[in-house]
Amino acid sequence: MLRIRVLAAAIAATMASSLALAQASAPTSRGDVKAETRAAEQSRQLTPAGEGAGPMSKSSANGPATTRAERKAETLRARKEGKLEPAGVNQRGDNETRKMKTTRNRAERKAETAEAQKKRELVPAGEGSPKK
Repeated sequence: MLRIRVLAAAIAATMASSLALAQASAPTSRGDVKAETRAAEQSRQLTPAGEGAGPMSKSSANGPATTRAERKAETLRARKEGKLEPAGVNQRGDNETRKMKTTRNRAERKAETAEAQKKRELVPAGEGSPKK
């Protein structure tokens, strides 16, 4: 019975000190936290949502060097001359791959894929590169 009381007292002492330390580091109020967040947002120090590289910072210039009308005219001129790059990152590489002659027919490719699936060598959808 005495052991239980001593154990309970030791646990209470441990909990009390950890609670006191936790309160010292906590923000004072929700309003203070909101004010800090608003100030950081206005000074452009917040990291953008998603996989942002870091806080956004204002550039030294107030905007682009050319006007919108100039950029539109330049794009139209490039389109007429055929100098616009196709949309998408790998568009040019995809077109070059499509133009290549194949060395296997569809049935051979399907058989190869089925074999890779049995060996669990296929990359799951959305996972990028194969596991090594």
